[in-house]
Amino acid sequence: MKKVITYYLRPYYARMAFGFVIKFVGTIMDLCLPWILAYMIDTVIPLGKQGDIFFWGVVMFICSVLALVFNVIANRMASRVARDTTQAVRHDLFERIMWLSHSQTDRFTKPSLISRLTTDTYNVHQMLGRVQRLGVRAPILIVGGILVTLTLDPVLTLVLVSVMPVIAFITIYVSKKSIPMYTALQAAVDQFVRIIREDVAGIRVIKALSKTDYEKEKYDAVNKEVVGRERKADTTMAVVNPSMNMFLNLGLVFVVLAGAYRVNAGLCEVGKILAFLTYFTIILNAMINISKMFVIISKAVASADRIVEVIEAPPEMLCGVFERLENEDAFIRFDHVSFSYKGGEPDVEDISFALKRGETLGILGATGSGKSTIAQLLMRFYDADSGVVYIGGEDIRSIETKTLRDKFGVVFQNDTLFEQSITENIRLGRQLSDEQVKEAVVYARAKEFVEEKGRGYDKLVNIRGANLSGGQKQRVLIARALAAHPEILVLDDSSSALDYKTDAALRHELAEHFRDTTKVIIAQRISSVMYADHILVLDDGKMIGYGTHDELMENCEIYREISVSQIGEGEGA
Repeated sequence: MKKVITYYLRPYYARMAFGFVIKFVGTIMDLCLPWILAYMIDTVIPLGKQGDIFFWGVVMFICSVLALVFNVIANRMASRVARDTTQAVRHDLFERIMWLSHSQTDRFTKPSLISRLTTDTYNVHQMLGRVQRLGVRAPILIVGGILVTLTLDPVLTLVLVSVMPVIAFITIYVSKKSIPMYTALQAAVDQFVRIIREDVAGIRVIKALSKTDYEKEKYDAVNKEVVGRERKADTTMAVVNPSMNMFLNLGLVFVVLAGAYRVNAGLCEVGKILAFLTYFTIILNAMINISKMFVIISKAVASADRIVEVIEAPPEMLCGVFERLENEDAFIRFDHVSFSYKGGEPDVEDISFALKRGETLGILGATGSGKSTIAQLLMRFYDADSGVVYIGGEDIRSIETKTLRDKFGVVFQNDTLFEQSITENIRLGRQLSDEQVKEAVVYARAKEFVEEKGRGYDKLVNIRGANLSGGQKQRVLIARALAAHPEILVLDDSSSALDYKTDAALRHELAEHFRDTTKVIIAQRISSVMYADHILVLDDGKMIGYGTHDELMENCEIYREISVSQIGEGEGA
């Protein structure tokens, strides 16, 4: 919360100060009304002078109008400050999330990051707006009301003020207890978002496998957890309002009793008692508003801490100075690379290979053998635990992230299509001409379905490409990877939904038009990699074979078994 106040609010300090002044004046106008009414009842009306009565009536009207106008202006200024500050917070949070390393994203989790961008920023926005509106007005009404009542009748004021310390203690104590509860609530909301995100994304699978009831049970469990934590936090904060009302009403009872006694004794006037009761109502409402504000502040403090935790997360993928390989003839080199996602048993171990510019590496292996991990290490989504990855003789840790990533065109497993046109999905914000886009579509063998009747380059793709077949999605994704003619092309199981004819045609396009592009093709099918310059066979994260297709057919039993099972012994030999 400190960073939000000292950093993000700093540009608006002057505007906030001006708004506070306007709010202060408007609130003072509100406080003047009961005092004027008491003065009219006790002093002006008994004199029977209509001119004075009319004059003070006009004064009350002017005070009412000024109070309305000033409070509206101040509230609008407060809303602008809250809006602009939250926009800046949300912008920085989103930008930081985009630059988090994959390890940091894994630690925070994607549902938690979504929750911080939405629910947490909303809580901060609510707090900033309410504090500026009520945080100024309510204390002025309380302090100003007490001071004015002191001028009316100090004895009655002291009776009322005697309950204030008890109310303050309850409010502060309960608020301190509630902040950890709201933090736990937000953690439960993260899990809630995760379940919703997974179920909505996989709704077709859930229906196809008749697992609706099972997912409903999971959802109900998480939903009950959120409701339970929210109930616990809200129940704790709910103590404040009734306690406040009880003690203030007790104070009011004592005030009425003491007031009746003093009026009867001739020590106080009826108009003052009426004004006193009006001020009591103002003070009561102000205290209730403050209690509501403490609820909002408690939520916002928990949310702000979660937001700042991400914004201030230290960068992990820093660019450093590392030894360069001199006289290096390989464009890509893995030098005894090992890596583990969770710091335990390595997911890939002692991986070494070298590719010259324009060569193709095929990576083959069972599910979970570490194929995709090699691609992620190559693009430096993660840093290797040991060993070094080189591109052009440079340790990739010495290459600026943007410079490094600009070298790549990539299609990941389960890659994403956005709810945009086919053209924009291929262009993806890059400075690519329409001709480059169309050329990439041809290379990806996607022209046939993109240009067929009823489609076209401006056809809107549904989120995650729901209105395209598996093969069509893969060809659009491949076109995206090829459009900028990258130095390195990574295709991670990107042809699994293509028929053999289209797969072969795609390999022909790559060989003819992307001779200088170094290609890393991860596949399950032998036919997708058998013509590669080098083939790497993985099993349980370890290299069990490396060479050409013919070499592996001779000396790698697992490769030979896969080849025979997929394309037959005669063709595979």
